[in-house]
Amino acid sequence: MSEDLEFDCGGNRGDGRLIYTVTQISYEIKLILEDSYPTVWILGEISNFKLYNSGHIYFNIKDKNTQIRVVIFQSASINLTFSPKDGMKVLICGRVSSYPKRGDYQVIVNRMERCGSGELYEAYGELKERLKAEGFFDESAKKPIPDIVNKIGIVTSQDGAALCDILKVIDSLNANIETLIYPVRVQGKEAEKEIPQAIEYFNSNHKDLDVLLVGRGGGSVEDLWAFNMESVARAIFASEIPVVSCIGHEVDFTIADFVADMRAPTPSAAAEMVLRSRNDIKKRIEFLRESLNGAINFILYDRSVELDKLILSRALTKPYLIYEDKISYLDELDNRLLKSIGSLFKSKSENLGNVSHRLDIVSPLSVLRRGFSICFDSNNEVIEDSKDVNVGDDISIRFASGSLNAKVKSCE
Repeated sequence: MSEDLEFDCGGNRGDGRLIYTVTQISYEIKLILEDSYPTVWILGEISNFKLYNSGHIYFNIKDKNTQIRVVIFQSASINLTFSPKDGMKVLICGRVSSYPKRGDYQVIVNRMERCGSGELYEAYGELKERLKAEGFFDESAKKPIPDIVNKIGIVTSQDGAALCDILKVIDSLNANIETLIYPVRVQGKEAEKEIPQAIEYFNSNHKDLDVLLVGRGGGSVEDLWAFNMESVARAIFASEIPVVSCIGHEVDFTIADFVADMRAPTPSAAAEMVLRSRNDIKKRIEFLRESLNGAINFILYDRSVELDKLILSRALTKPYLIYEDKISYLDELDNRLLKSIGSLFKSKSENLGNVSHRLDIVSPLSVLRRGFSICFDSNNEVIEDSKDVNVGDDISIRFASGSLNAKVKSCE
């Protein structure tokens, strides 16, 4: 990977912006495309066909509105059964990716089929759209596959590899389940009738089945075409027993796959998928049992250690020491309290003495004790000036100790 990819400039830069280099965003788009479209089927016309000496093939697949770049690497091109050329109508299967250096998206093809006149594919497209409009592909119409499967029905050829693969998986998983087989032809005109009949038979006579496996091994588009027929699609949709389609190889998709409650990429994978839950539950139960035992043993050990600590603790072996410690602590608190009260009392007494002394200094009695006196008129008002009395007025004189009455003889 280039140095640009190793330079980390992603993340917020303080202003809320997430910044990529051109290389980083190109590879990010490549990963998103490959994860989102690992397998696609595309019908179109070849243009700009180029075959290189390396064996790699490059062309565009187009319809009247759009074109997409296509790459078939040599490892896939050697399996082609015809010689592609411009103007040829083909059906390609591959994964959507991109070429980061140019910023182009493309389809990397692992399989390509010639469509001839294209009438089959037009019928396929029309039927697919019509069934989709009727709700045949809706997730809400899908029936759940039971977690524990005890009885399954198989609709396939009795002579095909698909049946052998399914039975081998059942045997390898040691699945003690009941298996019912309804042999049918899986290609040709008769298959269009026999497959729906088998599905209807199981629904009428073996309603206790947990799941139906309907499928066949791989083949050409023409070999698998029975599973694109409307009769098969409607039988699967009408089935009260959950149906798992297992038709062809991983890259093969038929109408039956879209209608089925679950699609498996191969017949053997179908058996693994429906029985995996059963085995997973067994393993999960065993794991939980061991985990529970371990947890219980750990708790018992932990509690026993705690009990041993309690038995050896001072509270149980020498409880009187705790009592003595508490008594000593109370005595210490009592002593500290008495000291605090004495200190507080002394401080307050000193404050009171200081205030009393200051009040005594400014008291009128203190002035009188220094030889001064206060004169009052007959209305007991303080005489501040000699002009406030007249000759002959009665007055009283207050001393520090005692008082006397007098009469004014003269005023100056």
